[in-house]
Amino acid sequence: MEVVGLLLCVAAAVLTWGFLWVWDSWERMKSPEQAGLPGGGSRTLLVTAHPDDEAMFFAPTVLGLVRMRHQVSLLCFSAGNYYNQGETRKKELLQSCDVLGIPPSNVMIIDNRDFPDDPGVWWDTERVADVLLRHVEASRVSLVVTFDAGGVSGHSNHVALYAAARTLHAQGKLPKGCSVLTLQSVNLLRKYLSLLDLPCSLLCARDALFVLSRREAAQAQRAMSCHRSQLLWFRHLYVLFSRYMRINSLHFL
Repeated sequence: MEVVGLLLCVAAAVLTWGFLWVWDSWERMKSPEQAGLPGGGSRTLLVTAHPDDEAMFFAPTVLGLVRMRHQVSLLCFSAGNYYNQGETRKKELLQSCDVLGIPPSNVMIIDNRDFPDDPGVWWDTERVADVLLRHVEASRVSLVVTFDAGGVSGHSNHVALYAAARTLHAQGKLPKGCSVLTLQSVNLLRKYLSLLDLPCSLLCARDALFVLSRREAAQAQRAMSCHRSQLLWFRHLYVLFSRYMRINSLHFL
């Protein structure tokens, strides 16, 4: 019995230490500055493939950067016209961005045949890279944020954005001082753990980690609710359980 009691005491001590460590790390991640990120006033360009990507995947990053007083702009490479809802989705995107703190003047939506909303179409890397570079240079961007090689959901349009950003970075074509931050894709189990994934995210965090407060999480959900045309039953479950609605881990190229 004494051995069992000792083991229980040790387990309780470890759990308490772990909880306090996670809590302290979370609070530090909610601080105004994170190592390696440009300071307040910096121009950041979020590059997405479809309307709703900004809320469904990047809300913690956007709200975190706004908290750090970054000037955040959005470049969306399609109108999301896969089901002929392009015009509706453009309006929804502007509403969502307004909730997230991105003004309409900072939102650019590309709507042409070069970049169709279609998971079966691979966007030409050089064309995507050319468009991206023009926007980076014109807006004097110091930080580009986009998907990683997994594209979070594996969507080919998401991955095409990463390929273009990686190409510009590898070829040294980005302006001096401009960095690229990519959103970490995780396995299916972690993807739907919501805040329960926080300890793992803290342990695996390499460059930047954004965790939303309760108030900010409600703000992210309001942004997602602006995309009414996309809120099918399974996306309501996504909003409730996906870690991407609460936590974003990002890596520099």
